[in-house]
Amino acid sequence: MTMKELPSTAKAVVIGGGIIGCSTAYHLAKLGLTDTVLLERHKLTSGTTFHAAGLVGQLRTSANITQLLGYSVELYKTLEAETGLGTGWKMNGGLRLACNAERWTEVKRQATTAQSFGLDMQLLTPKEALNLWPLMTIDDLVGAAFLPTDGQANPSDITQALARGARMAGASIFEDTEVLDLEIDKGRIRAVLTSRGRIECERVVVCAGQWTRAFAARFGVNVPLVSVEHQYMITEGFGVPSNLPTLRDPDRLTYYKEEVGGLVMGGYEPNPIAWAVNGIPDGFHYSLLDSNFDHFEQVMEQALGRVPALETAGIKQLLNGPESFTPDGNFILGEAPELKNFFVGAGFNAFGIASGGGAGMALAEWVHKGEPPYDLWPVDIRRFGRPHFDTDWVRTRTLEAYGKHYTLAFPHEEYSSGRPCRKSPLYDRLKAQGACFGEKLGWERPNWFADLAAGEEPRDIYTYERQNWFAAVGREHKAVREDAVIFDQTSFAKFVLKGRDAEAALSWIAANDVAKPVGTLTYTQMLNDKGGIECDVTVARITETEFYIVTGTGFATHDFVWIAKNIPEGLHAELVDVTSAYTVLSLMGPKARTILEKVTRADVSNAAFPFGRVKTIGIAGCPVRALRVTYVGELGYELHLPVEYAGSVYDALMAAGKDDGLVNAGYRAIESCRLEKGYRAWGSDIGPDHTPMEAGLAWAVKTRKQIPFKGREAIERQLSAGVRKRMAAFVVDDPAVVLLGRETIYRDGQRVGWLSSGGFGYTLGKPIGYGFVRNPDGVTEDYVLSGTYELDVAMTRFACTVSLAPLYDPGMARIKS
Repeated sequence: MTMKELPSTAKAVVIGGGIIGCSTAYHLAKLGLTDTVLLERHKLTSGTTFHAAGLVGQLRTSANITQLLGYSVELYKTLEAETGLGTGWKMNGGLRLACNAERWTEVKRQATTAQSFGLDMQLLTPKEALNLWPLMTIDDLVGAAFLPTDGQANPSDITQALARGARMAGASIFEDTEVLDLEIDKGRIRAVLTSRGRIECERVVVCAGQWTRAFAARFGVNVPLVSVEHQYMITEGFGVPSNLPTLRDPDRLTYYKEEVGGLVMGGYEPNPIAWAVNGIPDGFHYSLLDSNFDHFEQVMEQALGRVPALETAGIKQLLNGPESFTPDGNFILGEAPELKNFFVGAGFNAFGIASGGGAGMALAEWVHKGEPPYDLWPVDIRRFGRPHFDTDWVRTRTLEAYGKHYTLAFPHEEYSSGRPCRKSPLYDRLKAQGACFGEKLGWERPNWFADLAAGEEPRDIYTYERQNWFAAVGREHKAVREDAVIFDQTSFAKFVLKGRDAEAALSWIAANDVAKPVGTLTYTQMLNDKGGIECDVTVARITETEFYIVTGTGFATHDFVWIAKNIPEGLHAELVDVTSAYTVLSLMGPKARTILEKVTRADVSNAAFPFGRVKTIGIAGCPVRALRVTYVGELGYELHLPVEYAGSVYDALMAAGKDDGLVNAGYRAIESCRLEKGYRAWGSDIGPDHTPMEAGLAWAVKTRKQIPFKGREAIERQLSAGVRKRMAAFVVDDPAVVLLGRETIYRDGQRVGWLSSGGFGYTLGKPIGYGFVRNPDGVTEDYVLSGTYELDVAMTRFACTVSLAPLYDPGMARIKS
């Protein structure tokens, strides 16, 4: 049989023939890119797909990732009928066990999340769970949850079905074809060079599993994943019914599924073993590692306590197959920040089969349209940053994430590995004063401060109930409202946009009007063509040709890429990341001006330095860029200064504020203050799926001015047609209720949305949450305010009040004082 000839051109080339690559090729062809080519250097599924366990669960903490996994289920239901190939798909449901009170709280909160996202997760008694899964002992069970639409599939069969579907839709698939290189000219992909010839193309999609990091690095692209050994056991048949649901027993670290009358049982041990630390061996196809019975013993011991029949069941195989895992346990999708039209789908953390259908769909749309079908921030490749370039750091953090796969996912939980990595110049000073640090994108950031003199320990003790730092954050919150605090916000991402066309470029990218006089601050969103919020930033005009842009720590890569790629062609404007050059000390509170006046000769009176302005002032020999802005709802100043001055300026401020009650405060206090003031948080409250009109930010959009900007047409359509969701604040009267986000919103007894964020407002003395009220027939102010509302928290409903106005200082009198 002669081999099919390799085409000389293609619209897109997919590299890797596992489930993700085949799903992407299938969806690209379905979108009309029928000259898509998939290249596999050995055989389809020969990387890691062939040894996947094949459980398909749907529920995640993100509505959109849950939707993506739900798409997989819908696809797998119909794929066999479409292609004529069996997939092994069974919708036998998924059971999750809880063996202690904290886990039961987690499961109840997961059930609320499922309900919020439109999934029917049923809470069961131990006896009801036993009826569904009669092989187990239930002595230690508190309860269980059952999701009827979960299931299982045969990984190799489903991949072959996707491959046939891709061919049927017009795509070409070539096995035994190795990709040798990419031809890149002036930052643009021109061709893929293979062992069988050259294919001219502009778009490459790398779905090469655990090989992706090394391959992408050859072209300057960073994909933070590493290989970790993962074992599961396959038993001989012993009469296990074929309709047995999949089972996850997280307190015993194990999972189960039925296979040919026996069981597949695997787990996530707390001490995983990294693999291929010095690179993956050549020729590693259809290959497994030696079974490690000693290492698996800890998992086996837990499983025997749940399924005693395993003691006598014959063991067919203990399968040890390396899989790619990531530093945060989420997979990686999207266009590489470093190289245009280089797309990645990899790092699936052993749930590639569950994700395969949806990830391929999303990636195909991203390739075809230049943007994902909906906000995929939790898995977006742009969520990574500087620490993720170092493979040793990535591996250290990834092993911790693997070990936490089945541990309780506590709210506010921090990783402990690879720390400290990026430190503010004040790190040691603040640590000595009782700072309890969190970490974001490698940065150490004070979350709260313990009262060392009173014997408080700066350590988080995790729980689903009220946190051990509740009182400490309350003290800091009170200081913000009554006196003054300093927040070390050095980790802010900071960019400079400079050039003769900087104003024109930024005027196109920003939804608000940035064409203002030098010395002006502008709070603005940056929108996509659907009007969705891609960035949420503060812009300071420094000179006629220079703007200083400040955004959140975690959005450094994302926002830089968004701004840079949307500078209109032909305009002279250059974007530079200056994050590491500046310390940021945020001096906030009603006494902030009094303290600032003691350390600078500059006139910082309200008349000379009003809200929304930027001014260079001198403090302790340092030229300080002072921004009169706030995220806590009080008079305040962000002081941006060269890092070498951090200690001197901090010491001067603390000395000057001694008699005015100035104290250190952390990010938890910022969060509680911003909830009271109604400030939005990108990544939780707002994002690419939400417009300023929906988010209550219409005032920050320049629709009254005849200035074109990206997304304007979509905003104008909404202005005339109205919106179908609006963000509102919800306040529960019972101060003991713990709001975390994802709680279901009920209006007049009907489910209308879920909380995007939640916390406690210490000034109000009540829990506060934010979320979109949704209605397909339209949402007006009257609609929102006329309903009677409840929030479902861990499957219990609580009455709440709703507000569209800020809960604290709605007239902004304190900010502008």
